[in-house]
Amino acid sequence: MKLNELIDILKLKPGYLKSGPVTVSSKFEVDEDIAIEAIREAKKLLKQARLGLTDNSNDNDSVITEFESYLIENGINRDDVSSVKFWQTMKGEQRFSVVTKSDKISVEELKKEIEEFTALYSPTVYKQSAPFQGGDEGVAYEISLPDIHYGKLTDLSMYAVEAQFMSTIYNLVDKAKGLNIEKFILPIGNDGMNSEGMRLATTKGTPQHDAIGWRESFQGYCNLMTKAIDFLKTKAPVHVVVVSGNHDFERMFYAGDVIKGWYRNDKNVVVDNSMDSRKYVEYGVNMLMYTHGDKEKPSEMPLIMATEQPEMFARCPVREVHCGHLHKEMVNEYRGIKVRFIPSICANDEWHKTMGYSALRTGQAYIWSKTNGLEGYLQTIVK
Repeated sequence: MKLNELIDILKLKPGYLKSGPVTVSSKFEVDEDIAIEAIREAKKLLKQARLGLTDNSNDNDSVITEFESYLIENGINRDDVSSVKFWQTMKGEQRFSVVTKSDKISVEELKKEIEEFTALYSPTVYKQSAPFQGGDEGVAYEISLPDIHYGKLTDLSMYAVEAQFMSTIYNLVDKAKGLNIEKFILPIGNDGMNSEGMRLATTKGTPQHDAIGWRESFQGYCNLMTKAIDFLKTKAPVHVVVVSGNHDFERMFYAGDVIKGWYRNDKNVVVDNSMDSRKYVEYGVNMLMYTHGDKEKPSEMPLIMATEQPEMFARCPVREVHCGHLHKEMVNEYRGIKVRFIPSICANDEWHKTMGYSALRTGQAYIWSKTNGLEGYLQTIVK
């Protein structure tokens, strides 16, 4: 048996290294000198493997000796070594660094370090919302514009679509000048985008005709929402509620996270992008549930409210469900709880025109009193 073959066997069966050269010589029928050399080389290679070294050069013998001396000089027990990193300088000199178990950082400490680091580079918002005027009771002003289907192929350009959306926001805020608005409630999504993007289809796979690419529609929608939020937050704090639709169930969650991250340091804006498909807002005596309306039966929504949020349900005598999906206004009442399908400002595409579907393009905003519940709504017609 050759020396290299014996070394390979001893590396695979290190138990023989403790038995000595005489036993190895007898067991593998080699000269005792070969057994001594094989044991020495096998021990060396195994030590290098344990320390992360692969080179068999004499330089490694030297750095191993230096490493062991370092442990002795610094009073470090080998069992306390967590990891050792060896490297070679440009001049070919061997170097190493040692990390002990006491030097290891906990997950909590690491998370804190990351948070502190990212905080240094996160944008800071200095401009605050206009202060709430005391005296008369304030109200929450809900501007609900579902189903804009951003990116859909219609007779309108994307510039016109965005201009009409912002014009509706401006108009509804202008009409509310006499109100003491404590905060805005802004549901977004509800088929905010027309398709799931590159698939050019709804979430379930119904083909769609988009006027722009999937990247452009995603960025465009997020930019449009931030433009609206930036305008509203100068008037009062904004509570954004992200509602996924049947056209954009997946992408709306991504957009919600982008918008939430955008306003992470802004005390004027709260973004609810939780993983629940139904979102809830409590304001004084009011309990509001937001859902797209394509999955649940309207008659069962009040029971869903009571089941999912029993404590809020008990606290709030005024309860409503706000849905999108139908592109037209429709209100039903079940056991004193209104289920309201809210109209859309979206223009018809070719398919809807062919099918003869038509609805008045209407934007609505609801006035919520902390003590009296819904006190009415304002609306604007898009032509």
